Amino acid sequence: MLSARQLHAKGRRDPLLPPTSLAVARGELLLVTGERQDQRTALSLLLSGRMKATGGDVSWDNSPRTKQLRLAAALVDSPGVNEPEEHLSVRDLVTEDLALIPRRYRGALLSGPWLKVNRFEDIADLWTEQLEPRRRLELLTALALANPRTDLLVVDSPDRHSADGLTWLPRLQELAYDAGRPLAVVAAVSAVPAWWDGPVAVIGNDVPQPAPASPADGSSPLDEAHADDATASPGTHAGKHSAEAGQDPEPTQTTLETEVAK
Repeated sequence: MLSARQLHAKGRRDPLLPPTSLAVARGELLLVTGERQDQRTALSLLLSGRMKATGGDVSWDNSPRTKQLRLAAALVDSPGVNEPEEHLSVRDLVTEDLALIPRRYRGALLSGPWLKVNRFEDIADLWTEQLEPRRRLELLTALALANPRTDLLVVDSPDRHSADGLTWLPRLQELAYDAGRPLAVVAAVSAVPAWWDGPVAVIGNDVPQPAPASPADGSSPLDEAHADDATASPGTHAGKHSAEAGQDPEPTQTTLETEVAK
């Protein structure tokens, strides 16, 4: 399970990531919404162990070790971080990504056979910028899963390629709910599709709320309440005592004026 509690990061001026808490287990898909791209990317980097937090904590399988999180997590298509370069062909992208897999897991993985086995031969000679959103996500997630140690997918802003959730959400559901290899999947998005009824979190959902301001004279809210009772109009006191006695209070002029206004 991936768990984050009050995870946050400072920026130059505004918070790069305001305090955010969430949790997602294997076999689950969590959508995390945030309007700002920089905050979605910061969250994705932190949840995948690619960036150090200013505060809060994040753990994978109850371990706070960044190394363990980083080994289990794959960061997918993060803009300005690891999104495919436009000048690359799909074949070259696959060659580069397979070379990053630890040698003990890589075996004889070559781009040609891998493209054939994973049914990407039809797009092998396209430039990455030519890929339509659905096939792009299918390719990038398949490459992430070429490493057998990947148990967590963190997908950065898949909806930036298409506002239609049908181009990216079904693929993420398929990966999370795969009975043969269930994954914990987190997608940082700008908005949740209207038809999505699964778990959702919001960036900044754990920002501490300011404490109520104390009166300047040092009196407590309870003192103020008693003071209000002492200065209340006779009609107000009558209504209060009638309510305590279990009777309906007689309507005061103020009450009547309010009802008329309604």
